[in-house]
Amino acid sequence: MMGRVKSMNMFRFLLLVAVSVLMISCGPKPQQPLSQLDTPEHHTFTGIRLLDQEKFADAGREFELALRLDPRHSRAHAGAGLVKAYQGDFNGAFESLKQAEKHARSDDEKVFVLVGYIRANTVSHAACLHIGTSCKPDDAWVKYSKDAFDQAVAIDPKAASPYYFMGECYLTALDLDQAGRLFSRVLDMNREHVGEADRRWKLVQKIQRAMPGTVTGKKIALVERITRADVAALFMEELKIDTLYARRTPKNFDTAFKDPERARTAASRLVTATDIADHPLKADIEGILRIGTRGLEVYPDGTFRPDEQIDRATYAMMIEDILIKV
Repeated sequence: MMGRVKSMNMFRFLLLVAVSVLMISCGPKPQQPLSQLDTPEHHTFTGIRLLDQEKFADAGREFELALRLDPRHSRAHAGAGLVKAYQGDFNGAFESLKQAEKHARSDDEKVFVLVGYIRANTVSHAACLHIGTSCKPDDAWVKYSKDAFDQAVAIDPKAASPYYFMGECYLTALDLDQAGRLFSRVLDMNREHVGEADRRWKLVQKIQRAMPGTVTGKKIALVERITRADVAALFMEELKIDTLYARRTPKNFDTAFKDPERARTAASRLVTATDIADHPLKADIEGILRIGTRGLEVYPDGTFRPDEQIDRATYAMMIEDILIKV
């Protein structure tokens, strides 16, 4: 009887071991490397380089390969999060950054993750630089980025990346003083991001010397390309071109009777463009059309084409027309 009980217990023990082995073997496990450089570190390094070159799809593939080899690789999770942010998947981006934060062990990894939060936050609010969109420096997203910056600097005061990317954050929020201060700090540290910080600092200095009086003026100064709608808003808000023209244009009073219906029809023809009804800068475009600025007229097909980009020659022609009229 005792022998039978012992046999049953042994059978149960062996069965439990077998089930455990099967469960472990069926669970997720890291992929085995296929070559000497098929490592999570190498793929993450390559992914970061591709990310800096704005090759987001290629960078995402490298981070995915890194995570297959090591599902707990903090930098790969953070890199994958940044790829998602640049591709517009902000929920996925912050989820990946949470995973990166969870698996971060060294100070370098922790700083990398915190900088990732700053970058993802900034990218998610890139619309702040669009004409017609308002973002104040004290908005919650800037404060959240500043908290991440403070933590990163506390961990490694000599790391330049928190200063550079926090500078980009302030620049996106149009806080030029803070942005310039942080870019200058990167230059003083003379470590990483020196070239980018130098270009950004010089840009901030140019804008501050130009002293744009409006938010629109600052935004136009920061973007590399501007559209017809952007120029219309710039002229109306920054130059106050309607007021300027009104002062320079002689007033002619016509007291002759005019049919009200015909007058309304004539006025509508002067300011109508068929493609601006839902545009956020419609009021500025109509103001420019009423004034009549060379280079910003309605096209023969009745459209204004507000999103069409302006080249240097066309912009110079517009400025020349304004100078002649004032």
